[in-house]
Amino acid sequence: MCGIAGQLGGAPDAAASVIGPMIGALTHRGPDGVRTETLADAALAHARLSIIDLEGGWQPLHAAGGTVVGNGEIYNYVELARDHGLAPSLATGSDFEPLLHLYAREGPDALTRLRGMYALCLIGPDGRTFLARDPFGIKPLYLMEHAGGLAFASEPRAFFAAGLMQRVLDDGAARELLDLNYVLRERTAFRGLRRLAPGEVVEVRDGRIVSSHRFPSLPFRGGTARQRRAGWGSAGQGADVGDEPDFPTLTAAPSVPPLKGRDDAVVARLDAVLEDSVRVHQRSDVPYGLFLSGGVDSAAIATLMARLNERPVTAYTCGFDAPGAADERAQAEQVARALDLDWRETSFGEADFWRILPQVAWALDDPTADYATLPTYKLAEAARGALTVVLTGEGGDELFGGYGRYRRALRPRLLGGRPAEPRGASPEVLAAWRDTARPPRGLTPLQEAQWADVVTWLPNDLLLKLDRCLMAHGLEGRTPFLDPAVAAFAWPLPDRLKVRGGYGKWILRKWLERACPAAEPWARKQGFTVPVEAWIAPRAADLAANLPKVEAVRRLVPDAAARMGAAGGRWPLLFFAVWSLIHLEGAAPDDALRTVLGS
Repeated sequence: MCGIAGQLGGAPDAAASVIGPMIGALTHRGPDGVRTETLADAALAHARLSIIDLEGGWQPLHAAGGTVVGNGEIYNYVELARDHGLAPSLATGSDFEPLLHLYAREGPDALTRLRGMYALCLIGPDGRTFLARDPFGIKPLYLMEHAGGLAFASEPRAFFAAGLMQRVLDDGAARELLDLNYVLRERTAFRGLRRLAPGEVVEVRDGRIVSSHRFPSLPFRGGTARQRRAGWGSAGQGADVGDEPDFPTLTAAPSVPPLKGRDDAVVARLDAVLEDSVRVHQRSDVPYGLFLSGGVDSAAIATLMARLNERPVTAYTCGFDAPGAADERAQAEQVARALDLDWRETSFGEADFWRILPQVAWALDDPTADYATLPTYKLAEAARGALTVVLTGEGGDELFGGYGRYRRALRPRLLGGRPAEPRGASPEVLAAWRDTARPPRGLTPLQEAQWADVVTWLPNDLLLKLDRCLMAHGLEGRTPFLDPAVAAFAWPLPDRLKVRGGYGKWILRKWLERACPAAEPWARKQGFTVPVEAWIAPRAADLAANLPKVEAVRRLVPDAAARMGAAGGRWPLLFFAVWSLIHLEGAAPDDALRTVLGS
């Protein structure tokens, strides 16, 4: 895990002049040190958080005539080295080095072999340069083409630090943020800057994108039935630029045999698939642990970590100190005791809300107004120093059909059924969401709802939240559910194994019932909410008076004062105002909060 930045194309002196400020803005992502390098037609920089091969894994990394700079982890680097006979050629233990040797043999096909979370720039011995992002979009990468070439970085702040672009708000993106809590597709909140899409690989020549290919996000898209079970689908789908779909089917995931037999056999296969994923996600030369809520997903990860580790696994749980707040610490403690975890709890109260709000707004320079950012940030703050790697349960609901909106989408309208799409969005934003979430043909209604989440809020809300809140504290977040092997197993499951008897994630609950009964997987959960309205309400009058003074709020939300005067919906507007002051007007985080409170 780290921060990366680079300039491709243009004069070497000009590239070298921007790379220092860019990586300097990302040192919170890589507190262990910074290295920069200027090549003939590129400048690359890496701020390192040391995880694997603490001494030899520094980047930019050179091997087999190529160069790579990357953020994230390639979990199957051991298997790549073993299965392709690379061990005699490896000079380091870095998880990124096998990729360079494979590229020297296979060209860009080597990118299809990766099992992990990553955002990277690879310059091959053939002179070709690629930017790539993992298929789920777990790790971020931003880019912009400008007169001097193409610049890329792990966070938008790097471009501003180098003077490559101005802080100009994309009003359409801001409207999506206010309606959905996140921004759709590759768009960012800033004009002229875009995200590399999940699974996208672009080739860059002379500082310009000449081709783009997007790996499918889920295993049902393209390919033969065997390929869909083993990988992600076939090449050539989703090419955006040029006509060079030269990437074959992804082969990173272990083969998953077709489902046969009774439910018990499927549960047994699920156990093997999840254990394999957790095992590789634990690969680390530094301390690791997990974030444990009272829910099914994190309890599943905890169960497998406890099974795979001889020493008690360190687990952190956050609870809320507010009347009537949903607090799952009791359930988490029950699981922790049953699994003999080293369990540590932290609480979140009103004082934490006002202290952490501006810090979260600073960390999320690519914004999401999801209030779950607040406890995530507090958990990372608590774990810093004790852990460097944290496993989390993101992705379990999307892959195994956990959300209540999925079950509502399956009911007839007369019984309260409604589409699994955002409510309260403007017609313009809702139309954009529907266009983005439009599923491929041949899916069940449940899969259509899952698909919508995987291509909208999973990368642009949940995973963005995890990356920024943990990286602000120099922590690496890992997501074992979002693994090619788990996705290849979960996606083609019959709907009855995902939703049954009013329960989502049926097969996962059935497995957990046996693996960790203390998790009480069939108990009705409280649901995850953060009592932001209770904390905002006492300051609503101050906010109503001051939010309209924020330029972006005044322009985009002319009824801001009225919105703050009514209960419900205050949080996104408050977040947007604080975010705007920090990232558009240059205010310090605490000053931004004082401005909106009038204090």
